[in-house]
Amino acid sequence: MRAEFCLAYARRPQPAPSPAPLQRSFPRFPHFLQILTAGRDKAVRLYNTIGECKLTIDDAHSDWITAVRYSPATEVPLFVTASYDKTVQVWSATDFKLRSRLAGHSAYVSTIAVSPDGSLCASGGRDGVAMLWDLGEGKRLYSLNAGTKIHALCFSPNRYWLCAATDKGVLIWDLESKGVVAELNAHEGVERSRKALVPHCTSLAWSADGATLFAGYSDNVVRVWAVSHA
Repeated sequence: MRAEFCLAYARRPQPAPSPAPLQRSFPRFPHFLQILTAGRDKAVRLYNTIGECKLTIDDAHSDWITAVRYSPATEVPLFVTASYDKTVQVWSATDFKLRSRLAGHSAYVSTIAVSPDGSLCASGGRDGVAMLWDLGEGKRLYSLNAGTKIHALCFSPNRYWLCAATDKGVLIWDLESKGVVAELNAHEGVERSRKALVPHCTSLAWSADGATLFAGYSDNVVRVWAVSHA
């Protein structure tokens, strides 16, 4: 079966307020009702759901922290951070101690994603390489080259796919074959002036059933891709 993607529709949302300068990531772990934040001050902070700061990890990285994500696995609770210091770090979500420091990127890491089963982490950023990490063993598995800056990553909820939002559009890899499933470019065939900038894809999210991929672009448009099989 071959996957096919069609652009279902695009919508222009209302302008959203800019995020606070020091807090860039806000994952929530439903099992323990905890919220983590991290940002330019290089600290990770733990809050409860009524906004009380319960713990601070100062100097969690040596440079700005760009992302923090909880693992959905409950057997060994973990969270992952990424930074301008070119590293990804894996932390215990019980005692909040550092478990592993994952190095390999040649430039800052701007995005991370954790697989639905919590076994894998993907990271990407300025160097245009998506790296796959084994969270249990704290080691790199392999790399996938996007060829351009990666702004966001996400795993498919029901297929062994990794999706990357890049300067050129959306790139989807099959993690078993390590081959490209699709390159989604919403601007092919669209007439543009020479001075017009091609919008970058900056964010991604799958629907729960894995049939629809939502992609946010720098032109303030959300493009929605429907997945079918031929």
